Amino acid sequence: MQKRVLVTGAGGFIGHHLVSYLTDLGYWVRGADLKYPEFCTTRASEFRIADLRNVESCKEVTAGVEMVFALAADMGGMGYISSHHACILHSNTLINFNTLEAARLNGVKRYLYTSSACVYPEYRQLKIDVPALREEDAYPAAPQDAYGWEKLITERLCTHYREDYGMETRIVRFHNIFGPLGTWDGGREKAPAALCRKIAVAKLTGNPVIDIWGDGEQTRSFCYITDCVTGLYKIMMSNFSQPLNLGQDRMVSINQLADMISSIAGFPIKKRHVPGPIGVRGRNSDNTLLREVLNWTPAVSLEEGLRCTYDWIESQVAARPEKPIEPYIGAVAV
Repeated sequence: MQKRVLVTGAGGFIGHHLVSYLTDLGYWVRGADLKYPEFCTTRASEFRIADLRNVESCKEVTAGVEMVFALAADMGGMGYISSHHACILHSNTLINFNTLEAARLNGVKRYLYTSSACVYPEYRQLKIDVPALREEDAYPAAPQDAYGWEKLITERLCTHYREDYGMETRIVRFHNIFGPLGTWDGGREKAPAALCRKIAVAKLTGNPVIDIWGDGEQTRSFCYITDCVTGLYKIMMSNFSQPLNLGQDRMVSINQLADMISSIAGFPIKKRHVPGPIGVRGRNSDNTLLREVLNWTPAVSLEEGLRCTYDWIESQVAARPEKPIEPYIGAVAV
């Protein structure tokens, strides 16, 4: 008999890829989200349109499954999360608290919560060449914004549900996941997708100028989507219950990222640095604990992942010439 699992946020970028990954492994997968995937038909065995801010919706979607991969969230790039604090904190707290409690009431055995590198204190991320962040660096707590705070408090809730109720909870801290089939315009896209779009537009129009928020020297690490979903499954099936980083440990600047994509596109660009929210100055993932727990770390190179992502986004831009493309390049949110 197939094991039954739930993926919340299954209409989003990571959730859609995770549904396909779990289906390939032979699971019966229920997807739940406010929307269907935008760029590709879902492979979920069952897909429910559900508002997980609602308690009853959470009870319905968590019924009859053994495991929950909790990815649902109101989120986006730096431009979005830096200007929607109240909405993000309110909506995501309802989603997280309601889904976890509904899973407990329905007897879910394993529950994986997808947190973020945004939980790490701003005071540890003030320089470009910051030391890689270890899991224990989250405390003393001082996330930069509401998104980081709601992620951190839900991590605590998952820990207490494990301690008080015996639910096997797992906690993953994403470090900038990217790849095809994700949002690439509209204001919620992350830096890799936004840069790919801007450079594709530059190439297709012949105008080499692209806008980058700040001086472009802010640093991040980026993890390709196939490594992400592989890591999610490995962490869910592990015996490790404490938070784990999931990301690459290669740090690059936004300027370097733009140059890499420009090279992939075969089109030289001119960077125009403009004011805008840039998030923390530097961030990188320390994968020491991930390697110890799983005997595994992400393997897809940044160049390989960017090539796949750029090729897909260029095809999207070329197929939608009638759609106005608004400038949007910033730092990374998660």
